[in-house]
Amino acid sequence: MMAETGIPPTSLTSGAVAILATADPAAKASASRRLAEMWEAGGLDVGDSVPTPRPARPERPQLRPPKEMPKRRAFGSPAGRIALLHALAHIELNAIDLAWDIIARFSREPLPRAFFDDWVGVAAQEAVHFELLAQRLADFGACYGDLPAHDGLWESAAATAESAIRKALLCCAASIATRSIMSQPECAGSTNSAALAASFRMRRSNSLCRAISRAS
Repeated sequence: MMAETGIPPTSLTSGAVAILATADPAAKASASRRLAEMWEAGGLDVGDSVPTPRPARPERPQLRPPKEMPKRRAFGSPAGRIALLHALAHIELNAIDLAWDIIARFSREPLPRAFFDDWVGVAAQEAVHFELLAQRLADFGACYGDLPAHDGLWESAAATAESAIRKALLCCAASIATRSIMSQPECAGSTNSAALAASFRMRRSNSLCRAISRAS
């Protein structure tokens, strides 16, 4: 069953569109993993459901223009680590939506099943990443939505709505941003966060590279 609707998806794209319409981040991540499992089990056709221009978003975090975002917190402080983990969680949530949007938006193109296999894999991985980050934030007594975030990644996605390769490259940009942030002292100085960073690198590289190559 898909989050918020309680209705089992009739196709991969109907499930993708339902996830895009899910505002609650935890429900979005959970539904992403479930839909990936259903797809991998072979019980769904691709379908042709059409996504909305923008995914649903929760009331928090407050979305601001990039130039209005607060300055970085002090290196090594709990507040600094929370801010970086929150930024990462925001990137991963956007990456979940980017992957499902690619699947739904380009489902009517003559693409091989492997194209959808790869992007379903990317969406499922980003969902796991978001859940791990949410748990790491909880370790600090924080949660996703506690801090403001910017909408730059999805604004760029909207500008490339009809280009699969450009959307794919945005996912790549999100991956690069994640690695860059994870290398910062706030994360590098934390054993648990450093281990999380290593896990992200190992899980993400192969599937994302395959997905981008199939979109080109």
